[in-house]
Order: sequence, then structure tokens, then C-alpha cells
Amino acid sequence: MKLQSCGLRAKSCNDEVTEPKQQPPRDPLLQLVSLQKASGCWLLDPALAAAVGKTSEEVENTKPPAVNQEVWATILALIWLHGFKIDAKLEWELLAMKAVSWLRAQNVPSECVEAGNTLLGCNVQKDAMGL
Repeated sequence: MKLQSCGLRAKSCNDEVTEPKQQPPRDPLLQLVSLQKASGCWLLDPALAAAVGKTSEEVENTKPPAVNQEVWATILALIWLHGFKIDAKLEWELLAMKAVSWLRAQNVPSECVEAGNTLLGCNVQKDAMGL
């Protein structure tokens, strides 16, 4: 006995056309916190730039020449936290202490904090960050 196809078939996942769900905007503080590495530093990448409200080009092009990328990214993260999220300091204080501990083991040129302040439009002093 031969069965005839009646033209109906089961729907596959590819048949349904759905609009892509738009991700709700992520809280920049949570985004920044999630990017910190176990060592205490941050990496200079597009996600970090977005978290601090800048483009990758802006953060890369303003990096002082004598500064390595992890130091620059970590300085920017700390300046941003002190400059824009001081009201949430209890939430980020421990991760900032870890970052400062990591930075103290690096060779951080003094112009690094000045350049970070200029880029982010802040005036956070080195000692306020614990450096």
C-alpha cells in the first residue's frame, strides 16, 4: 500500500519567521564588573570601551605609548568607577582594590591617569583610586 502525500508537513524550526529579540541594554556597571579578569586587570577590548561609553578607536588612540593595554584598560575602568559610579562604591569597592593591587605590581606611568581622565571627562586623582 502506497501512501500519498497531501502536501502537509510538520513545521520545522526554520519555517517560523520571528523578529530577533532585542537585548535589553545592559547596565554599564554590571558589564564592566563582568569584564574584570581574575588577576584584577581588564583587557582593552570593544566590550570595555562600550562599558565606559567610548568606541574602541577612542580608547586605543588615546592610550599613552609607554603603557601596555591591560594597564590602560584597568586605569580606564577605575577612573570610570570613581568618576561615574561613586554612589555604588560599596558594590565595586572590592574589585577596585583587586585592580589597584594588580596595578601596583605594574609600571604605571603618571601620565596614564591624566590621559584616562581626559578621555573620560573626569578629574579623578591617583590617590583617590589608591595608587
